[in-house]
Amino acid sequence: MTTQADKFASMLKSGEMIVAPGAYDCITARMVEQAGYSACYMTGAGVAATLGFPDYGLVTMSEMADNAARMTNVLNIPLIADADTGYGNELNVIRTVREYEKRGVAAIQIEDQTFPKRCGHLDNKEVVGLDEFLPKIRAAKSAKANPNFTIIARTDARAVVGFDEAVRRANAALDAGADVAFIEAPQTLEEVRAVPKLVKGPCLLNVVWKGKTPEVTISDARAMGFRIMIFPGMLFKAVIGTCDDVLAGLRSQDKHPVPAGDMNIKAGFARVGANEWDPLRERFRDPSLKLAG
Repeated sequence: MTTQADKFASMLKSGEMIVAPGAYDCITARMVEQAGYSACYMTGAGVAATLGFPDYGLVTMSEMADNAARMTNVLNIPLIADADTGYGNELNVIRTVREYEKRGVAAIQIEDQTFPKRCGHLDNKEVVGLDEFLPKIRAAKSAKANPNFTIIARTDARAVVGFDEAVRRANAALDAGADVAFIEAPQTLEEVRAVPKLVKGPCLLNVVWKGKTPEVTISDARAMGFRIMIFPGMLFKAVIGTCDDVLAGLRSQDKHPVPAGDMNIKAGFARVGANEWDPLRERFRDPSLKLAG
């Protein structure tokens, strides 16, 4: 049986850039798939926010893995999942890979920040040495049950020790067994363009609105040679902004504001799977039904 990990690995080998908007729960995951995207990215910052925390390394591995399981349960496209620093040393990384893979995740991202980590576009980050990071990548590779399960190695070194060191770390991670390299937060367009040229393997570009990295279009990133492009916080921030607007509308209008798109009850439930469940209700009310087995 072809798994989502198999599908993602095939997409990565195809040469076409994978665009993966960020989601953090089943609703936003469904919206990504229904919008026609071929992959979805589970943002750690968004998951942390649903639990009431900022992206400061306060969410545990089991909380993240269980959230990924809920998302893969409703998705028919591959899920790339943030796994922060791997939640400890190489032994913890082995368990992290096993738990994420069991839950149907297609690709996992592990970074070289110290613990607790911070959002990659905040200041005052710290990174571990390569002698601590590379064993995690080797351990992650060894823990894969499916060889097509994708390991993405992220380095936050650009903000701490410079662009050249970030490139060195990305290449070292690929040599250690990572399938994709992710240099977080290059700070100029020249650096963004240089990443796919200097890194000897598939590269991921992270786009954060008003973050450290200059704005890059999807078509430009594709032309530069990036293989994956993620937009982790896009829906998370859009939901916050929409909630602010709707709540302000309730106060100012003194009545229920018009939902976006004037969505009614039936349409809302349809977006989260009602059309799949409704036929089952009727099916089992048929007294002549005989089930196999």
